[in-house]
Amino acid sequence: MSLVERLPRVLTARGWGLAAAGVLSLLFAQFLGRRDLLYLGILLVLLPLASVLVLHLVKPRFTVHRTFAPQSMETGFTTTVTLSVASDGPLGGSVVMREQLPQRFGDAPEFHFPARHPTPSGVSLYEYRLRSAARGVYDVGPVTAGFTDPFGLGISRHTLGGTDRLVVTPSPLDLPHSPLTGVRGTDGNAVTRRNANPSDDDVMTREYRHGDPMRRVHWAATARHNELMVRQEESVTTPEATLILDQRQASYGSGFLSAFGGDPDTDSSMLSSPTFEWAVVAAVSISAHLLERSYALRFVDETGAPALQRSVSAPWPGDEEFSGPAGLHGIAQGLAALELLPDPAKRSTSSQKRRSVADRSVSARSVSARSVSARSVAARSVADRSSAVPFGDPMLDKLAGLKNRGPLIALLGAITEDEARDVGQAAEYGSQSLAILVSERPRDLHSVMDILRSAGWHVVAVTPNASVATAWAHLDTPPATVTSSTAKTTLRSGASS
Repeated sequence: MSLVERLPRVLTARGWGLAAAGVLSLLFAQFLGRRDLLYLGILLVLLPLASVLVLHLVKPRFTVHRTFAPQSMETGFTTTVTLSVASDGPLGGSVVMREQLPQRFGDAPEFHFPARHPTPSGVSLYEYRLRSAARGVYDVGPVTAGFTDPFGLGISRHTLGGTDRLVVTPSPLDLPHSPLTGVRGTDGNAVTRRNANPSDDDVMTREYRHGDPMRRVHWAATARHNELMVRQEESVTTPEATLILDQRQASYGSGFLSAFGGDPDTDSSMLSSPTFEWAVVAAVSISAHLLERSYALRFVDETGAPALQRSVSAPWPGDEEFSGPAGLHGIAQGLAALELLPDPAKRSTSSQKRRSVADRSVSARSVSARSVSARSVAARSVADRSSAVPFGDPMLDKLAGLKNRGPLIALLGAITEDEARDVGQAAEYGSQSLAILVSERPRDLHSVMDILRSAGWHVVAVTPNASVATAWAHLDTPPATVTSSTAKTTLRSGASS
């Protein structure tokens, strides 16, 4: 580091050089008794001081606006950031500005204001792209700039504008077709055929509509209702499914790779682990797979509560029923900032520090009223879930009310045998009951898998390096444990192999 870089950043290199020359002139004037050197020294010292004073009295006024295209991006993809900067007052010379970014996005982009080709209204536009391999909610901005006087002697740094929130959602993976979703009509709906008979004429008939074939006219119902009635031989229903996501640190916190989060002083402040990240990707992939096939999806956690109620990025944290593209968007947004529920027995000082950093970051954001509501719901849900029993009566009662209304899919961590027995009771409530266990040591879950299978669940256990598509494809195969190596994903048959 050079000597100039070690000096306080109130003067430029030129300013410090001028001040040093002024001090030398004053010293020579003292020793040589030269009045002209005295005047020159005073002038050279006062010029940088005057520059610093003017820069601190005259505050620059800028308008900064930032947009993202798309507004939220998936992991592995890019978003284009458009930054518009306009000066609200006279500006002399060029200014070097820097956009502040989280460390994950690399070096902060620099640009000169005004731009070479500003708009007719004097607005300078800049574009750059961001890409993230990890989900989360990140604050982009503010813009910082160093202003100098017309002589280039003093420098004053200012923060321009505020921050904008960028949501990075997990990217869904393509899943293969399976018997679970393969028997769908052309519109994705399930068709239920019923045979009409004289005892249910009122149920199986409707009024005649233009274009109905005459062969479908039901003459007995027509005579009874005194209007033309036709047989309604088939009804179309929307298929349903229920997805359970275990979110406890106790389920995902064991193993060599489970180092939660990152340095609390960086932007990696979410409480997570490799196994939970795998479960999140699986959740968004299964959700996309079902919703794209016109399923109505119910998404809950291990207590039966809405799965996204603790996520600060969820548009509507209290929702648990989703359908269509809007439903997929809501699930992806909610999963962007979903964290593990801390285990009081394992919670350390570092995790508490990480929490405090995250809370300060959240409080500093300028967000909409919907986001503020999401945070308040998330804060209340943490307190409520501290006393909730995983896989207990509340969840079983909710599933009992949905008995035989579609498949039941569970994404679980390394649950205990007692918890497996509780989960096993829910098998009778789904038309199919499918469970994926994710752990760094799937072989340790053989007894848990046996309990679930004996209760009627189709089970597969995976490592966080396994393929989500492979796990999904083997849910309908004989009992298996999916493991992964660096080269490929292999399948080992047998519950205790």
